[in-house]
Amino acid sequence: MSGRRRVRITVSGIVQGVGFRPFLHRLALAHNLTGWVRNTSSGVELELEGTPEALDAFASGLKSDAPPLAVVEAVELFPLAGLAGYRDFSIRASQHSDGATLVSPDIAPCPACLRELYTPGDRRERYPFINCTDCGPRFTIIRSLPYDRPGTSMSVFSMCPDCAAEYGDISTRRYHAQPDCCPVCGPRAFYLDDKGRPLRGDPIVLAQKALAAGGILAVKGAGGIHLACNALDPAAVARLRRRKHREEKPLAVMCRDLSAAEKLCCLSEEESRLLQSPRRPILLLKKNTADEHSELSANRRLGVMLPYMPLHVLLLDGSAGGPDTLVMTSANLPGRPVMTENDEALTGLQGIADGFLLHDRDIVNRCDDSLAAVYNGREYFFRRSRGYAPQPVTTGPEVSGILAFGAEQKASFAAGREHHAFLSQHIGDLKNAETLDHYRSAMQTYLRLFHIQPSLLVCDLHPDYFSTRETEEIARQDSLPLLRVQHHWAHMAACMADNRLDGEVFGIIWDGTGLGSDGTIWGGEFLVGGLQGFRRVGSIRPVRLPGGDAATKKIGRIALSLAWDAGLSPDALPACESRAPLLAMLEKGISCPGASSIGRLFDGVYSLLTGRQAAAYDGQAPELLEALADETIPGQVYPLAFYEEDGLRRFDTRPLIRAVCADAAAGISPAAIARGFMDTLCRMAVEQCRVLNPGRLPVVLSGGVFLNQYLLTEITRLLEDAGFSVYTHCRVSPGDEGLCLGQLAIAAAQRSVDSHVSGSATENCIR
Repeated sequence: MSGRRRVRITVSGIVQGVGFRPFLHRLALAHNLTGWVRNTSSGVELELEGTPEALDAFASGLKSDAPPLAVVEAVELFPLAGLAGYRDFSIRASQHSDGATLVSPDIAPCPACLRELYTPGDRRERYPFINCTDCGPRFTIIRSLPYDRPGTSMSVFSMCPDCAAEYGDISTRRYHAQPDCCPVCGPRAFYLDDKGRPLRGDPIVLAQKALAAGGILAVKGAGGIHLACNALDPAAVARLRRRKHREEKPLAVMCRDLSAAEKLCCLSEEESRLLQSPRRPILLLKKNTADEHSELSANRRLGVMLPYMPLHVLLLDGSAGGPDTLVMTSANLPGRPVMTENDEALTGLQGIADGFLLHDRDIVNRCDDSLAAVYNGREYFFRRSRGYAPQPVTTGPEVSGILAFGAEQKASFAAGREHHAFLSQHIGDLKNAETLDHYRSAMQTYLRLFHIQPSLLVCDLHPDYFSTRETEEIARQDSLPLLRVQHHWAHMAACMADNRLDGEVFGIIWDGTGLGSDGTIWGGEFLVGGLQGFRRVGSIRPVRLPGGDAATKKIGRIALSLAWDAGLSPDALPACESRAPLLAMLEKGISCPGASSIGRLFDGVYSLLTGRQAAAYDGQAPELLEALADETIPGQVYPLAFYEEDGLRRFDTRPLIRAVCADAAAGISPAAIARGFMDTLCRMAVEQCRVLNPGRLPVVLSGGVFLNQYLLTEITRLLEDAGFSVYTHCRVSPGDEGLCLGQLAIAAAQRSVDSHVSGSATENCIR
């Protein structure tokens, strides 16, 4: 014993619910070490005794050989005096403490579990809830930390002797797997008819047969309930759209495997890899033929995912003649959060679902599917949720106690602890009580799970956002300082934080709408600054919105406004409902607020090209205009013009609109016009950067318009060709969902300058 030493080690990161303690146990045995390990509220703690060489080898293996789902962020080693004389290595009961660890997202079934699922005679053959330490539910079932079964929705399922034996056997991959279960002791799936009456038989078989017959099913998953139908049955898809009142918005599909996905879409190597990754996002993929499957998506792209829980794998395996590709859209009432409760689905989906494939494992944390495209070889998020949340985004500055409330559309929040920003899962638009309740509940869950005590609140500058009102109420009740941050500055800061940038940058920030610091509506901005402040140096000519917010849905009004502003003759103005009163409003400047918005410009140009008068959902017109462009058809070349106004260099849209209208009247292909319009915006961005960024500051691209992959790619290429360094989003969405990260970063920077943010300091921070 004379050559042995004793040490204590603490490990932080995602080290619970990922098989970390069993891994440490095996590693200790491999190096003849004795001692113990336990979960704590802060991570994992262990004591070891052994030779110095063995302890060094253990410490090296801890970092290099960790389980695939683990994220080891910090390892601290403390030498201890004397030896305790441990005879073996054990896993001790978890210890509650003041700290907080990280929580793993839900992970798709691992290859070993999938093999077991289809092994004849195995006691888990075709069991819809098979899992192990390397896969399965995590965030959606957790109530409290440390991550132990009693703190999850698995607590009501007592392990049978066989599962308990596996749980305690170091030689199995279910050693200390908290959700471990089997058909004898675990959750069960069941099938109900359209009236909610249970039907006898294998629920998967019944569901497959119903789908094959054209039925619409409610399917309870990991983080919510979907509505499903055969994606390759146009009649079934039409029924689903009609019943759900989702006439035009694209529908995501779930394919059995990569082969089924390739029948619909072209896949790159990176897209194939990400589609099959354990995180299993919905990926936006290019359809094999642009106008194919228009009943699923009118765009050139289709949202595709692969099964991410065993129940989905079984449902799509075709064993009872079921389809290999399903529409999988959130089961929710319009504008409401996705359903999670069985009773809620049975009541709310009457007349919509022909059957219900449900289960009895509670969904503790609602978590919608993530949505992404592949850009530069990795995820480019439209929506960061299941498979990613609640894994935090690391930050450069210390952000403890900062709570950022985001915007109103695509609402999200960010809660800071040390150098972690915990961004919420997808929540939705805060337009109704149910979504607002979800927002509040998710925020309280994050604060409780991660032991965050807010000390500084941050919100958008817009006084009428629900998120702003919520922040103000909490600040008043808890006597907390409140920082209001201008919308587009927060977008710029979000891209900076996403790329760990500090110092000054040049921001190209394009979106739909956001309240400017001058009280007008912004959305096509060129900013210079950093986390301490910003200057608006460029923009676009404001688009007048007849009737205000109503024009964001009635896009024919924006088309009329653009053509009128461009000076077109009365007989050349586009048709529009209530045209005469709207023209009178424009002439007199009554109820026609201006918006320097690229998003609204897209709305109007799409209406000019197609005659479309109204948008069925937010972002539809920009989405469809992008889809109009065809890579095989060159774009028209349109003029660039600028003018100075109040210290801003503005892009003059009038020559562009006149040229677009002339080409449309001459019968030029809409594809050529659409591409030419976007090419003009790309050239405009580069020209503004050349003139307004003479110091060649790094350029950041943010705002919801940069979900447009054509603009994102072309503007980046043109700027880089011109010698600029360009940064785009990579860990959060460029849209409003990622804006809370920018609010958090700005608040951290402001706090580092002034340790107490008062009301007057708040006003000084708004520029």
